[in-house]
Amino acid sequence: MLDLDNTLHDSRVHLLPRIDRAMTRYMMDHLALDEAAAGSLRRQYWTRFGATLLGLVRQHQIDPADFLRRTHQFPDMRALVRRDGRLRRALVRLPGRKILVTNAPHHYARQVIGLLGVAPLIEAIISIEAMSVAGRLRPKPSRALMHRLVARLRTHSSRCVMVEDTPANLRSARAARLSTVLVTGFTDRAPRASGATTMAGRARIVDLQVQSVDALARSRLRTFFP
Repeated sequence: MLDLDNTLHDSRVHLLPRIDRAMTRYMMDHLALDEAAAGSLRRQYWTRFGATLLGLVRQHQIDPADFLRRTHQFPDMRALVRRDGRLRRALVRLPGRKILVTNAPHHYARQVIGLLGVAPLIEAIISIEAMSVAGRLRPKPSRALMHRLVARLRTHSSRCVMVEDTPANLRSARAARLSTVLVTGFTDRAPRASGATTMAGRARIVDLQVQSVDALARSRLRTFFP
């Protein structure tokens, strides 16, 4: 299972700031907040719930489809996503099925992997619209979602690997007994996250830490992947 932003590609400079601004504007318009208050609340919801949308749904009954449509539309997307041939070669080398699991909407994820040139290598996209458990939206880092994903793939958790840039998402994957890979090359959280690889026993949340998916493909895969 592969995350998208800051895992398969670097979205820090162009895409994520644009998404953050769009979410802040949406909250300003729908909750009658000024920019500072909307930005602060957006960050609080991301920290508390793992996704801004989940906070808006639970606290304000926001329509998820409307929110996702308005905050992830970029006519100039081609200029915002940088294709890197190393990513395609890495995905070809990696064993197993490649399932994209992202808290982003489906139309956005589909467009990004198309621009990255890896769409034919991705078997399925599990986007935030498909992350419902028992009728409630449960995006990453929901543990219930992780169990549901394994069941949906008709496999055992011991045969699944979650590749992510966000330690909180890897923690829930570990709780569901998935193997975990932390990608640090595209995130500012790497210095704090690196300690997770030395945590032993039940506290351990990261099996392998790499700079990129390309570095993962060049690692000793047979000693790690099921």
